Amino acid sequence: MNPTRPSKPPVRFTDAEEINPFQLLDLHGHAVARTPESGRVAVLADLALSAAMVSWWTRWQPSTIHTALRASADLTDVAKATGLDASDVLRWWRRWADVQTRLDIGGRPSVDPIEIRAIERRLGLGVVR
Repeated sequence: MNPTRPSKPPVRFTDAEEINPFQLLDLHGHAVARTPESGRVAVLADLALSAAMVSWWTRWQPSTIHTALRASADLTDVAKATGLDASDVLRWWRRWADVQTRLDIGGRPSVDPIEIRAIERRLGLGVVR
C-alpha cells in the first residue's frame, strides 16, 4: 500500500486500492457532483476511488462486527448499524471468525475459538455450523 497521496486520482480499481484507505476518505471533495460532462478521466477516477473504498470497508466490516458483538451488541443492533439483514451479518461474521480461528499466529489462533463460542451462545446460535 502506498502511504503517499497520488499526484492525480487513479482511474483503475487496482491503482485506487493501493491508496491508504483513510486517504480515500479524504478524497471526498474529488468525487462530489461528477457528471458525464466532467470528462472520462474524472468520472473513471470517481468510480475507481469509490470501488476501492467499498473493497476496503467490506474487508474491515466483519472485524468491526466482531468488535460490536464482543461489546455485547445483539444481532439486531449490529444489523441496524450496518444496514444489513441479520442473516447477512451473521454470515459475514461467521466466515470471518472461521478464518480467524484457523489463522495461526505464533502457535495461537488470531481469535480465540472460546470467544467465538461465547458470542454464539449469547446470540443463541449454539456452535453447530
